[in-house]
Amino acid sequence: MTRSADRTTPALPATAERTGGGRRGLLLVGVAIVLTGLNLRTAVNSVGPVLEELERGLGISSSAAGLITTMPVLCFAAIGFAGPPLAARYRDGHVLAGALLAMAAGLVVRAVAGSFALFLVGTVLAMVGGALGNVLLPSLVKRHFPTRTGLLVGAYSAAMASGGAVASLAAAPIAEAGGEDGWRWALGVWAVLAVVAALPWLAVPARPGASRGTHVAVRMRSLARSPLAIALAVFFGLQATQAYVVVGWSAQYLRDSGLSAATAGLLLALNTAVVIPINAVVPALTVRPHLQRPMLLGFMACYVAGWVGLWVAPTAAPWLWMSLLAVGLGTFAMVLTLIGLRARTPETTAALSTVTQGWGYVLAGVGPLLVGVLRGSTGGYTGMFVIVLAGVAGLTATGWLVTRQRYVDDEVPGWAPRREDDVVGTASGEPPVVVREPVVREPGGGSPRG
Repeated sequence: MTRSADRTTPALPATAERTGGGRRGLLLVGVAIVLTGLNLRTAVNSVGPVLEELERGLGISSSAAGLITTMPVLCFAAIGFAGPPLAARYRDGHVLAGALLAMAAGLVVRAVAGSFALFLVGTVLAMVGGALGNVLLPSLVKRHFPTRTGLLVGAYSAAMASGGAVASLAAAPIAEAGGEDGWRWALGVWAVLAVVAALPWLAVPARPGASRGTHVAVRMRSLARSPLAIALAVFFGLQATQAYVVVGWSAQYLRDSGLSAATAGLLLALNTAVVIPINAVVPALTVRPHLQRPMLLGFMACYVAGWVGLWVAPTAAPWLWMSLLAVGLGTFAMVLTLIGLRARTPETTAALSTVTQGWGYVLAGVGPLLVGVLRGSTGGYTGMFVIVLAGVAGLTATGWLVTRQRYVDDEVPGWAPRREDDVVGTASGEPPVVVREPVVREPGGGSPRG
């Protein structure tokens, strides 16, 4: 980190010292982060517009389709916990390159699968890149761009939304152009983009002095004693529930309401496209504490208006309802930024990111699955709207807690503050914020780990 004694040193060179190759290495890391973000939702968003064709092609029920829509969430939870241990043992670039290549392989397996079981295997592989990218990117931003947190989180969040929008928009046309099994092409073509994104990570040079011995992994179970970490995990899970019900079921709901497959896919793409500028702007606003709660209430109002509009009048103004939901989904970029703001070091940020997203996705996995089960048993979507509107109430309560200005480091026994002042990230163009960072100690004493 950049020491307070060196505050006259320009931020960019000080940050560049973290990345071998100086400014060029820093630029390469930035490109790799954005390209990774571009891939984080393609495997997920490409399913909804062709869900009916997928059900028919694999011969599966609505409940099984519900499992498909919730599998990404469960994979993000389970696989994400491996992120910090892998990053502590191997170079970050190698971990993410391997994850993206596994993602490409999974997309291909899923596209050629002849059975439901093999499709699920491909889905698990395809989610490796998304799961590890989810938990590692916030800590990489903290490590390489400590004074540009808002800018970089905004950049890769916008890239994530862009990739999801393209996948949502292109899935139905690709499936139609491919004939009877065109849905396989609609799901598998994104493997090419995953391979491209892996290449910059392989080219990122090692940071000076970096080795397996210098990598640090903070004990994540310690965060179970942090009320803030628990609140962040619940908030993340509830907002992810909103997102994955939109991605997994809104297109099918619109089709069942009388719209064509292409129109439903277009509306889902519109939703994701509106998220792009939202994700680009929200992180830079979230780093300003006085804006956090007004933004939260605005997002909640958009969720309620969007869901109620879809429920009551789905074909009257579907573009408006999907756009309002897109604004509400700005809670995702908000919580990603809050993860970095509520921890003091890259190591504790990685631990908080993993716990928040891991347990959050466990919670979120229940939503899309329940929607599929309730749709299969009742033949309608009332259950879906009850689930998402109850989630909005929970989001409001937990969001109020996580927008309090505090750090998880201060809530976990044994995470003592370090004497030196360090600079942590702010929005682009703002002066750095100087805080005290923790030395993480083993319970009961022992040597520092931070």
